[in-house]
Amino acid sequence: MSEKIVPTASAQVEKTQSAQAFLQLMRRLHFTIGLFIGPFIFVAALTGTLYVLTPQLENGLYAQQLTTHAPGPSEPLSRQIEAALEYVGSDAQIAAVRPAPGTTDTTRVMFRFADSAPSETRAVFIDPKTLAVRGDLTVYGTSGILPLRTTLDYLHRSLLLGDIGRNYSELAASWLWVAALGGLLLWAVQRRPRRSANRASRTQRMLKMRTWHSLLGLALLAGLLFFSTTGLTWSRWAGDNINALRTHYGWLTPAVNTQLDGSMPPMMMDEHAEHRGHMMHHAPDAPLSPAQFDGVLAAARASGIDAAKLEIRPSYQADKAWIVGEIDRRWPTQVDSVAVDPHTYRVTDKVEFAQFGLLAKLTRWGVDAHMGILFGVANQLVLAFFGLALCVLIVLGYRLWWLRRPAQPRHHPADTLIWAWQRMSLSLRFLLAVVLVVLGFSLPLMGISLLLFLLLDIWRWQKAQRAVAD
Repeated sequence: MSEKIVPTASAQVEKTQSAQAFLQLMRRLHFTIGLFIGPFIFVAALTGTLYVLTPQLENGLYAQQLTTHAPGPSEPLSRQIEAALEYVGSDAQIAAVRPAPGTTDTTRVMFRFADSAPSETRAVFIDPKTLAVRGDLTVYGTSGILPLRTTLDYLHRSLLLGDIGRNYSELAASWLWVAALGGLLLWAVQRRPRRSANRASRTQRMLKMRTWHSLLGLALLAGLLFFSTTGLTWSRWAGDNINALRTHYGWLTPAVNTQLDGSMPPMMMDEHAEHRGHMMHHAPDAPLSPAQFDGVLAAARASGIDAAKLEIRPSYQADKAWIVGEIDRRWPTQVDSVAVDPHTYRVTDKVEFAQFGLLAKLTRWGVDAHMGILFGVANQLVLAFFGLALCVLIVLGYRLWWLRRPAQPRHHPADTLIWAWQRMSLSLRFLLAVVLVVLGFSLPLMGISLLLFLLLDIWRWQKAQRAVAD
């Protein structure tokens, strides 16, 4: 008969000390993230809020280009395209056409030139009724945002610094989820202080500030995790790793097969290709005619592409079909697309949102929600509240740090990550080391910044050791 093994008192003490050391490690890490990564998260939250609040402003600012009040019926789409080609030159390459979705809207004919930046096109806005050119602007990405929001988008993603600047937003997204979960853990285990009329006013302010910081962090927790995850999918280094993982397991969004001979396997689409500059452009070998747009549009409508907002992407390769896709992402189901043979106007392939796998649907919804597109104004208001609340959360964290700072500089080993690490059990340290290595390779900027944190912490620990010895 086996005997039940009862942990000794020393083992219990060691386990308790290891748990306390782990909590101290998380406390120091939470503080370090807030102190050094907080400014990056603040800027990302603020610029993201500006981005989601400007669609209506952009519509008003560019009303001349976007709207028309001319009476009468609309001309065929082919004639509208002819007007745009006459304006820019008949040898210009059409990247996409967005027919006017309503009776007061203009048609957008988008051209790509040799000097066009990745994912940017030059849009000529045509009055569908008079064929007058209403405007000529540079637009960005599949969402077709205009110059104001393009600037804000670049500001949010890269601080207008190009690829180097993208590291700031990736750094913020890499650590945001760690700060959120670490804060949740610290809130769950922290001892609630008793109220006392004898406490100093500074201590009372500190406790009140900590309470507000904790409650606001809890209220924003789900959003923090959501924006950290979706933000990483847009990032440069971690995003490529995530994309490789999704490709390996077949989690990419399905796309229509454009090969006219049917030899290509089912296509998959990366929703963030435009942000990474991965959109492929081919030299034209098959001229197109404006009249083809009428036939392709009619075929797409007949096949069930019924959204008011849609986009026609022609192909300049003889063996490739044209793509007609729904682009009204205010509604999560209106992203169907078809491939149409531009010579016979036969629909060769169709992908409907209902056919998407669960992960592909979640990705589509997540991308649109992150951009403030899903469900329109409601999504914008939620994101604006979240972004501003996150800025307040960071300010409260800095204010709490300022109130808790010691009157005299203190150098003690216990105020370092190294001190806490040394007091954890061997098994716990091994587990954390494995997790950190995996995260460091998966999220490269997190790994690099963590290494810098540790180097700084080692210097502080050694300095504190010398101070204690003296």
